[in-house]
Amino acid sequence: MSELAAAVERYLAELRRTNASPHTLRNYGGDLVQVVEYFSPRGAEPPAPGELTVLHLREWLGDLYARGLDAVSVRRKLAAVRSLFRFLAREGSIVTNVARLIRTPKMPKRVPAVPTAEQANTLVDGVAQSATDDRFERPHPARDLLLFELLYGCGVRVSELVGLDLTDIDPLERWIRVRGKGRKERQVPFGSKAALALEGYLAVRSAKAGEQALFISRRGTRLSDRSARWIVKFYARTIVGDSSLHPHSLRHAYATHLLSDGADLRAIQELLGHARLATTEKYTQVSLTDLMAVYDRSHPRAHEGARGAARGGDRK
Repeated sequence: MSELAAAVERYLAELRRTNASPHTLRNYGGDLVQVVEYFSPRGAEPPAPGELTVLHLREWLGDLYARGLDAVSVRRKLAAVRSLFRFLAREGSIVTNVARLIRTPKMPKRVPAVPTAEQANTLVDGVAQSATDDRFERPHPARDLLLFELLYGCGVRVSELVGLDLTDIDPLERWIRVRGKGRKERQVPFGSKAALALEGYLAVRSAKAGEQALFISRRGTRLSDRSARWIVKFYARTIVGDSSLHPHSLRHAYATHLLSDGADLRAIQELLGHARLATTEKYTQVSLTDLMAVYDRSHPRAHEGARGAARGGDRK
């Protein structure tokens, strides 16, 4: 095994030791294996970590762009390399952390696609009615309904949702304890419809002995995030005919609809578990986009034709 590959193995072992999430382990592991492969052309021995230079890393970034990767993927791969080099610097394997000298690619400013309140409610209400609809024949309709009620009613990430345990639910006070990124915990309230869905699900929840997960798979074990994503896509495709909807679409909808109805941005930040207010502020851009669309559709001065007609009338 090369020095670079061994360094990657030590770093991943450290991530496992510090209880990094399976998502982080999977992505960083895959990204760093690709880095080792890039610096090992035709099976050649790659440079040792201390021999890698800024020029090496810039050439690697250039190759990522040449292969058509978007800024999001490039930023994630660069984050994995930076994290590796920080670890190596801490353990004394390298003298200089050259990864710190690489500029982070800028992200394009994109407004997230957000279902309207009508679309979101149509979807969740459709899930509620699915138990009596022959199109579905789902084995756990009560579980699926609670899944949607918490995704849209609490704005949790799908990883946070499937990570919920029975002890994280307070049905009397209507709070859930959510473990977010970096193992940070927060409390999020849920409403009466989610409370009814929770009561209905707990009455039929069937789990293996000792299993504490709230959401259970058909095998009686914790539901995986992949399965939760599939469930959302299935209902979205069947009910509203849109397979592009995913769990994060409902998180976006939760935040945007709260903001549109007057919720304070700081409160939304706390509910979403964002470390920085700037992350939450993207939802103000969504609201402004919606307002501009309403203006363009409705106001007589919004269109050039209307403005021209008005000017013509003024001259008469």
